Amino acid sequence: MSINPENSSFRDRDAVIYNDNGKILRKIFNSYKENYDKLMTSGLYEKLISQNLLINHTEYDKPEETNVYKIIEPKKVFITYPYEWSFNQYKDATLATLKIQQIALEFDMSLKDASAFNIQFFEGKPLLIDTTSFEKFEEKPWVAYKQFCKHFLAPLLIMKYIDPRCAKFFLADIDGLDLEIVSKILPKHTKFNPGILTHIHLHSKFLKQYSSTKKKSINQKMTKFQHLAILDGLMGLIKGLEVKTNESEWKNYYNNTNYTESSFEEKKKLIEQYKKLIDSKIIWDFGANTGHFSRIFKDTAKKIICFDIDYNAVDENYKTVKTQNETNILPLVFDLVNPSPNIGWANEERKTILERANNVDIALALALIHHLAISNNLPFNKIAQYFSQISRYLIIEFVKKEDSKVQELLNSRKDIFNDYDIEHFENSFSKYYTLVRKDEIKDTQRILYLFKVKE
Repeated sequence: MSINPENSSFRDRDAVIYNDNGKILRKIFNSYKENYDKLMTSGLYEKLISQNLLINHTEYDKPEETNVYKIIEPKKVFITYPYEWSFNQYKDATLATLKIQQIALEFDMSLKDASAFNIQFFEGKPLLIDTTSFEKFEEKPWVAYKQFCKHFLAPLLIMKYIDPRCAKFFLADIDGLDLEIVSKILPKHTKFNPGILTHIHLHSKFLKQYSSTKKKSINQKMTKFQHLAILDGLMGLIKGLEVKTNESEWKNYYNNTNYTESSFEEKKKLIEQYKKLIDSKIIWDFGANTGHFSRIFKDTAKKIICFDIDYNAVDENYKTVKTQNETNILPLVFDLVNPSPNIGWANEERKTILERANNVDIALALALIHHLAISNNLPFNKIAQYFSQISRYLIIEFVKKEDSKVQELLNSRKDIFNDYDIEHFENSFSKYYTLVRKDEIKDTQRILYLFKVKE
């Protein structure tokens, strides 16, 4: 038996997540017995499940360990992190957390945790994956309020008022954004917004003053009605937040390419042919933009993850997922050249993309190689090695130096790339891959390759 505790769950004193021969299980300790029983018998669990707000789980027989009350197996999800979400993904995750708290109060329970890391996107919607986040309601201030503001409200506000890329600030502190700093960097006019004034500006001042006193607690009574009033105010504030969309180069990429209509369609047909050669259930598309080519696989794939560096493109993709009710597509913000690192205690609480790659059938890297090799000076062998660690197959598009997009990159710098050619590309990738197919895209300076990782 191979049992490995997850490094992300050691902070929870009521439960622990562990991997048992590929199964993700959660041990619930005796200390959480009363809260777990109330969650499961009050009707709260069923209501949250029916509204797609809580992860479903299977309950096992009572374990032999004396300190363990239950063992449950939650449904598997692909783990993402808040700094990988676009604005509207973050907004929906925030609203989902508030909705969960509202429903919990109906059943005399409350969230004791409001960590953004507890929300994951499953079948196109945000839901809570931490089953032991609930506790019996008491007439006192919401214990998770500060964490909610640091993990959800503050990042969302700076994404709106400063830049969507500010979600990356979360990488600096796994405990969320410092409210005092957020209060300083938000525009002054936000102090005239009653919600932002209360939950960020005044909240940060209170925390600063409170931390300097010797008081250990505040014995303040807060009724359920008052809780609901605060939640309603937060809901209204967040629902009204919209981010101004910059017409970035990538958001309108497909309207500004050097493909003819026929060559663009040929590229799609070639990828469809490649698709038929592989049992492709899990697809990772790097540089997916708004997911046009990713969707070639949506009728057969179990999971398609669309990675792109551009927040606007990812947001547009996510809006399409919602509009079309696409349950197997997950857009994420990701920079191949500067990927999300291991962070948290001992750099082990949050994983890199490579560590989260599991049984990926195909990776796509379309119209990407010139950005990696020329814009970022990455050697072909480094690129090939990286992709070979992710998936069994790779569909990659080589863009010749004569291509107008490559020439645009070279206009602003000296051409030092003497090895940027088909021969060096194929030699480098042949060290890690076997060539399955190679097709020139007519009327372009581009070639599609289908590679299979060497055994």
